[in-house]
Amino acid sequence: MKNKFIKSTIILIIGGAITKILAMVIKIFLTRSIGDEGIGLYMLVLPTFNLFITLCTMSLSTSISKLISERRNSKKVVLSLVPISLIYNFILMFLLIIFTPYISNNLLKNSLTYYPIMAIAFTLPFICISSILKGYFYGKENMGPFVISNIVEQIVRLVFIIFVIPKLMAYGMTIAVCGVVLINVLSEFASIICLILYIPNKKINISDFKFDKIIFKDVLNISVPSTGSRLIGSISYFLEPIILTFILLYVGYSNDYITQEYGVITGYVQPLLLLPSFFTMAISTSLLPVISSNYSRGNYSYAKKKLKQALTISLIIGVFFTIIFMIIPEYLLKFIYNTNLGVNYIRVICPFFLLHYIQGPLTAYLQAINKANVAMKGTLVGAIIKNILLLILPIFMGIWGLVVASIVNIFYVTIQHIYYAYKY
Repeated sequence: MKNKFIKSTIILIIGGAITKILAMVIKIFLTRSIGDEGIGLYMLVLPTFNLFITLCTMSLSTSISKLISERRNSKKVVLSLVPISLIYNFILMFLLIIFTPYISNNLLKNSLTYYPIMAIAFTLPFICISSILKGYFYGKENMGPFVISNIVEQIVRLVFIIFVIPKLMAYGMTIAVCGVVLINVLSEFASIICLILYIPNKKINISDFKFDKIIFKDVLNISVPSTGSRLIGSISYFLEPIILTFILLYVGYSNDYITQEYGVITGYVQPLLLLPSFFTMAISTSLLPVISSNYSRGNYSYAKKKLKQALTISLIIGVFFTIIFMIIPEYLLKFIYNTNLGVNYIRVICPFFLLHYIQGPLTAYLQAINKANVAMKGTLVGAIIKNILLLILPIFMGIWGLVVASIVNIFYVTIQHIYYAYKY
């Protein structure tokens, strides 16, 4: 068990490193293809995209991983969820298409976001099926196929961003941003094919796709609180540009200024600070099935030991990257994004991201010991505090109100998770 956990973590870290390097290369080509204005538009659309990704996946990868790690029939768990998940996603597609004009014109107050938001709808079924298959491999603690599928996914994205997006720019920035969104259809499809190839060769009948009430109920018991946490974060992220735009326009800032500065913080600064998260996500992904399996068998001391190891490794990695971000942010921004915008934001925010780097293992631990509802409550309160601050701080601090609100959110949620992980 110990060797399997270490092996899974190492595979995920190596795979995560390759994926992040590819993601950096993608970001380099993307920023040069669509420019600061295009990045700003994409970042306005991204919160809506993240919200619907959360809704379409419903934390299925986490739920399936937990059930399979507890020795459930993996074939039955996976296949019984496919039909109901697809029906649910087609309903989501329909709803998003209906509400796109309202989101674009009334909430984001930017008509250029109309077609990119519409494009999001067509990606949802592919993202959902990919999530189901990844949950299967998480539960089996077989991280190789997951890593390979992620690398294939990024390569597909990179190829299309290099060769297709510059051609789409000839038809306008909005069409190019639509293309960036729709690339996910192709990349997720490639990921699905890759994962299917690694599934053991078992005979599958139409009857295997039959809806199973017991499995569905067990999945909901895990996915609802887990999705609740993610949904709260996604809704908060969705509301963020809406509230910020409304307040800043009210106090006299221009729409162009808001779009550019918001794009700098969410398109350059935050992605750079989140680069080390592939390490902590790898640790969290490996941690969940191990903790869940041992906790269900009463091996509490082993579960606690694994959490301590995960937190220690995450902190060491976090400190290393924080020092780098503090010393040479301008060189990193120039190398990755070909810009110097955002240096001041990075130096203020990065020390607080140390707490963010340990959120993943803490959340995975709470989910594994059936306390996902506790994590959800912490995320909810943190989101409420952040949005209240977004209504107040930008009046006095301008765009820096977003920075301070984000820091307070990170601090509160992480401390709450630490408290309850210690308590249980």
